[in-house]
Amino acid sequence: MPQSSQSTMPTTPTTPAASPKPASNLLVRLVTGFIGAPLILLLLYLGPAWGWLVFVAVAAAIGAYELFGMTHPEDRVAQILGVALTEIVIGALWFFTADARVLLTLLVAAPIVGMLLVLVRLGDIHTSAVRVMANTFGPLYVGGALGAIILLRRDGDDLGPHAGAGFVVLALSLAWASDTGAYFAGRFLGKHKLYEAVSPKKTVEGALGGLAASLLSAVVAHFWFLPALPLGEGAVLALVAGGLGQAGDLGESLLKRSFGVKDSGGIVPGHGGILDRVDALLITGSMTYLYVKWLR
Repeated sequence: MPQSSQSTMPTTPTTPAASPKPASNLLVRLVTGFIGAPLILLLLYLGPAWGWLVFVAVAAAIGAYELFGMTHPEDRVAQILGVALTEIVIGALWFFTADARVLLTLLVAAPIVGMLLVLVRLGDIHTSAVRVMANTFGPLYVGGALGAIILLRRDGDDLGPHAGAGFVVLALSLAWASDTGAYFAGRFLGKHKLYEAVSPKKTVEGALGGLAASLLSAVVAHFWFLPALPLGEGAVLALVAGGLGQAGDLGESLLKRSFGVKDSGGIVPGHGGILDRVDALLITGSMTYLYVKWLR
């Protein structure tokens, strides 16, 4: 038999060149926070209420686009309609806050519109139920919760000068302090998984650290920038809103995991998308607004 002309010399596998180590995600987060936080505070304390409305409405549009990008992939028309419905919810809350008829109409119309949109643009029948639910839930989830934060800035001033801005900062603190406290407590003390099926890295110790950080942020708010907040009520609000805010974080993780995505988007360096950054804030802001409207 003639020998093959191909070489039978064994080849030595080559090791791929090491790629440059990416910058620490924590460092990117800190830089983003140091740049963004002062701008947000300037807008809150020195800008008009309508300026805060515009800022949050733009963020809501991006967040809604991210959400409907997960629930309606490759359907740009449906994604734009979802953003429009979200902005309608925000507009209704801003212009008709005290009109129960409008708010009731909004709640009744939401599921009807959500169903009709899918009937008009059916697409894949196997995902139609998910899209109907998303069309109803999405605008209320993003637009309603961020709308509450908009109203918190405007209506909170009834409790004193800059109280509205102070309550917004409190809502931000309850969410972000909890996130930071949970991160460090989980990193250095975490041993017991909190909800591994939804978020494998979260621990019970991290959750407790997040609650402690939320409680501390309420104490700081009372003594520093929000004297309108009684210390005892602030502590209760911190524990309730902080705990539910962590549930909001898990809820957004559940949505992403169910659709097989890591981040909702990439617009915020080090944080992913808008929804990734405000998942807890959607809850803490809503709870803070309800506290202001019902108990203050």
